[in-house]
Amino acid sequence: MWNRAKFIVALVTIGLCLAASPGRGQQAPEQVAQAPQAPAKAQAKTQDPWWKHAVIYEIYPRSFQDSNADGVGDISGITSRLDYLRDLGIDAIWISPMYPSPLVDFGYDVSDYTAIDPLYGTLADFDRLVSEGKKRNIRVIMDFVPNHTSDQHPWFKESRSSRTNPKRDWYIWRDGKGPGQPPNNWQSWFGHSAWKFDPATNQYYYHHFYTEQPDLNWRNPQVRKAMYDGMRFWLDRGAAGFRIDAVSRLFEDPNLHDDPILPGNNAYGDPNIQHKYTDNLPEVHEVLREMRKVVDEYPGNPVLISEADEPNIAELTKMYGSKNDEVQLPMDFQIADVNKLSAPEFRRLLTEIDRNTAGGQPHYFFSNHDQPRQWDRYGDGAHNDQIAKLTAALLLTTRATPLMYYGEEIGMHTTEPARKEDVQDPIGKIGWPQEKGRDGERTPMQWDGSKNAGFSAAERPWLPVPPSAAEYNVQAESQDPHSILSFYKRLLELRRGEPALRDGVYLPLNGNDPYVLAFLRKIPGNNDAILVVLNMSAESRTVKFDLSAEGVKESSAKLLLAAPETGAESTVLAHFTIPAFGVFIGSAH
Repeated sequence: MWNRAKFIVALVTIGLCLAASPGRGQQAPEQVAQAPQAPAKAQAKTQDPWWKHAVIYEIYPRSFQDSNADGVGDISGITSRLDYLRDLGIDAIWISPMYPSPLVDFGYDVSDYTAIDPLYGTLADFDRLVSEGKKRNIRVIMDFVPNHTSDQHPWFKESRSSRTNPKRDWYIWRDGKGPGQPPNNWQSWFGHSAWKFDPATNQYYYHHFYTEQPDLNWRNPQVRKAMYDGMRFWLDRGAAGFRIDAVSRLFEDPNLHDDPILPGNNAYGDPNIQHKYTDNLPEVHEVLREMRKVVDEYPGNPVLISEADEPNIAELTKMYGSKNDEVQLPMDFQIADVNKLSAPEFRRLLTEIDRNTAGGQPHYFFSNHDQPRQWDRYGDGAHNDQIAKLTAALLLTTRATPLMYYGEEIGMHTTEPARKEDVQDPIGKIGWPQEKGRDGERTPMQWDGSKNAGFSAAERPWLPVPPSAAEYNVQAESQDPHSILSFYKRLLELRRGEPALRDGVYLPLNGNDPYVLAFLRKIPGNNDAILVVLNMSAESRTVKFDLSAEGVKESSAKLLLAAPETGAESTVLAHFTIPAFGVFIGSAH
């Protein structure tokens, strides 16, 4: 759902390169070694589930590709870009909700869990997307929204019709404390009371998010059955799993205890509050185990990805389940929200999650549809392109299943609305100007330098294309061997081709270095080892490594990928200098 509260923050691709465009002269190029051929052992079949080694790519469907010139992206548009995703190195796409919806929260207010909104196409279009994706070894992951429905869903229309309706208990209805007083002090994540009075039956219903998004009652077995049937509907059509939205909010304290009040006010003018009684209740894990049983009924290892903004790695670890019987890939907001280049902080978090007590697969990301883009959040205003390559290297070389957000591979910027009247996201309308909403990270994908950046032939797309699209777009960057896109492509190629990046353990190095994050990826029992060195400071740093304790006897590392260039094909481990915000990836075997 939404996580802005933590901070108020070389090669031509055939078929895409339609015209030449000059590179960015101020950007230091990266040095790229000849890409190795994937060793036979890396190509060999493995018993690992597909999601362990996949690169997942989130698509916000309104903004990826418009196929019918209505200004809004759609399913056929996504299908038309599958070759781009294949060539980039993507294994699966997670698509934000495409269900029928009044679009109060742009699809996260679902009015039918077993259909496609006509704005995005038809079920036949979805089937074709799955089929064409399969031809390119790209799986399709659906976004599942279990916490709430739209107030226009037939279930809620029945529920609110009378206190005796059979679906009354499908939602959370309570009497107020008194005339005009809600049942307690619980607050919506999007501002103000989480209770909405419904005069037809003289009761309040609970909504953790917008008033138009009433929460389902997950203590009702009929609700669970209906939702699990919805999951089976998409699994039957070939979906490869689900990203589960706002999963930690499924349950609320049945005794309606008031939440603790914290100092200060939020962007909506409400007192800050600790969501103690409406978030992360123990019953969530029971539901996750049941969801896992649903997907495990199907062949092909369907995956569950949970959106759960847990406060620490210990709580995140619980999402795997005590017997690895819950979520395979809990989204790690701890890594995503460091929001500064801090080698000690990343080192601590990477080590903690790598050693999680469940033995679960880490799942890292930096950006998504609810968070300002990493180009802005981690950039310093002067070296953003180089820092974008650094965060790419961090994401794609650790022992984790990485999640990319559309456009991060070309360095798309966050472009917030300049005026309140331009805001689409209701959050921005409610909280303006302190809260400008999430439009800035949802602008159209930038394919080329033409009008609307190749996204749409409409006169005016649903969100404006940022001016930065003239420079940061797929067509231009595909022709620049030193672009962010070219770096991502080569990095993803390395990830596929190097056994140690695929199967190696994660071994942190130089644990006390305040500026340089370094680690080894190594396959136990043989010599395959990859050294990753990331300078998270604005000054060049000299580093040295003795890898003998890790079973590596070599005194130098052969360059595989560097940004900016190092000027050498190999580097002496005992003493080498890495430039400001530099990336070095080398073979130490």
